[in-house]
Amino acid sequence: MSGLVTLVSIIFLGFFLGMRHATDADHVIAVSTIVSREHTFRSAILIGSAWGVGHTLTIVGVGGALILFSVVIPPRLGLSMEMAVGLMLIVLGMWNLTGILKWLQEVLSSGRARPPGLHTHVHSHGDYGHSHPHAHDPESHGHGEDETPQAWLDRRFGRLAAYQVLRPLVVGIVHGLAGSAAIALLVLATIQNAWWATAYLLLFGLGTIAGMMLVTAAIAAPFAFAAQRLGGLTRYLRVASGLLSLGFGLFLVYQIGFVNGLFTGRPHWTPR
Repeated sequence: MSGLVTLVSIIFLGFFLGMRHATDADHVIAVSTIVSREHTFRSAILIGSAWGVGHTLTIVGVGGALILFSVVIPPRLGLSMEMAVGLMLIVLGMWNLTGILKWLQEVLSSGRARPPGLHTHVHSHGDYGHSHPHAHDPESHGHGEDETPQAWLDRRFGRLAAYQVLRPLVVGIVHGLAGSAAIALLVLATIQNAWWATAYLLLFGLGTIAGMMLVTAAIAAPFAFAAQRLGGLTRYLRVASGLLSLGFGLFLVYQIGFVNGLFTGRPHWTPR
């Protein structure tokens, strides 16, 4: 009877702690930066599940190896794995902010004198929306229907199944790499049996997938509303998420590189 109670406790504890783990600040910021470019709950669920799968693969793979083979991670390697998260957040933030300078240039030039018939407002090409001075006759629009960034990407990658899931999957793998040591050591300190501890990691990962699906659905709600009702607001939400990701990533790089000593030659690392 006590064995059954232990098993049920491990199942529930692993799953629900995994769901809570999905709400960590760096996880939410990274996923919100990706979700800000989507406008449907279906896409949000896909992104959340892909992130969770990538995170689980690394947690089970690296964490399981640490538990089963008693691998010891040196401080410099541990800090480097955590540094990858900060760099990833910076890349995601810059990716979201790409095109902002061009948009500002368009806004500033909107008040200048322009030929008759030209005007500026937000318009769409399929699911891609932007603004620039144009007229409505084809020769005055400024670019072809297939020359938007979204059309360029869709033509080359739209038929690949991995196109929609690759980015969140890679981000999840990087985040799992950074947290695998801390989670594995915590589990091993609680569950002495190595195989039970590995099974716990798998349940933890499944909980993380479920938690991140809920988190991304909640994050997608304001973006979906803005896309449908307030088209201009979507850009500002995207800029806000990009700036938040960039700022938090720079903070992590400073914290890990200088406070924890990765760049100073005296690394000190405690998995947490």
